[in-house]
Amino acid sequence: MDIIEADVVIVGGGPAGCTCALYTSRADLKTVILDKNPSVGALAITHQIANYPGVSSEMSGDALLSLMRDQAVEYGTDYRRAQVFGVDVNGEWKTVYTPEGTFKARSLVLASGAMGRPASFKGEADFLGKGVSYCATCDGAFYRGREVAVVGFNKEAIEEGQVLTKFASTVHWITSNDPKEDDLHAQDLIAHPNVKHWSKTRLMKINGNDSGVNMIQVKSRSSESQEDVAVDGVFVYMSGSKPITDFLGDQIALREDGGVVVDDFMATSCEGVWAIGDIRNTPFKQAVVAASDGCIAAMAIDRFLNSRKSIRVDWVHS
Repeated sequence: MDIIEADVVIVGGGPAGCTCALYTSRADLKTVILDKNPSVGALAITHQIANYPGVSSEMSGDALLSLMRDQAVEYGTDYRRAQVFGVDVNGEWKTVYTPEGTFKARSLVLASGAMGRPASFKGEADFLGKGVSYCATCDGAFYRGREVAVVGFNKEAIEEGQVLTKFASTVHWITSNDPKEDDLHAQDLIAHPNVKHWSKTRLMKINGNDSGVNMIQVKSRSSESQEDVAVDGVFVYMSGSKPITDFLGDQIALREDGGVVVDDFMATSCEGVWAIGDIRNTPFKQAVVAASDGCIAAMAIDRFLNSRKSIRVDWVHS
């Protein structure tokens, strides 16, 4: 099996990984991105971009990601499709194992994202990016004056439901149990005039057509039959967005919520390893935040590999 050496190996080709690669490549560091599948990340499945600075609202997430990837490659990044199944972060050189080969790097960047939760409802995977979303902050504005459903009972579901009340004509909040009376955030959401709370109710199926989602089927515990609810969007928050860290074993410190622990420079508990983007399980899962992480980590890596005490500014003077 081939062994490929590099200065920087980045696991994940989303906005965080591509931004990091852009900066490290421009710093003349041999950089490799290992990307499992460019079409399944959080940005790639976003139908339309409306809140990334300088980007037309007509652009899709996949198109934006392609531009990021092409720009990194243009500056020398070696982009490879590869599934990472394990890493060894002991020692000066970090080792990354894939079926396509073994990669060794002086610095390792974890940017695998937080799409670890599998689709759990009928129709969820079929309409992902076509009415099914995991981010109201990203997609809520597309549903102005329309009916949407929020599925989930956790803090993220409540916060995202509040976001949707600004846009949707009706927010159908579907929960398997009643929120506690002292849960003020949940009670505030229920009290909102355009929220309809479906208590002790399960989502059974998401339906639609070529244009996207147009209906869901729900079932209340108190009813023997299912009920159809016309909606244009379904926002799913079941157990949150799980950071993809299964390939790390117990080598890197994680928080209780599963996010990787980092410092102000995105460095993890292991020297020579950084973590950026949604794998940190940040409260704001936005492409622009992930890109910022990538820039910070790259400049810290440049300093680390070149034994400099200060960060080198990377822009072009003319």
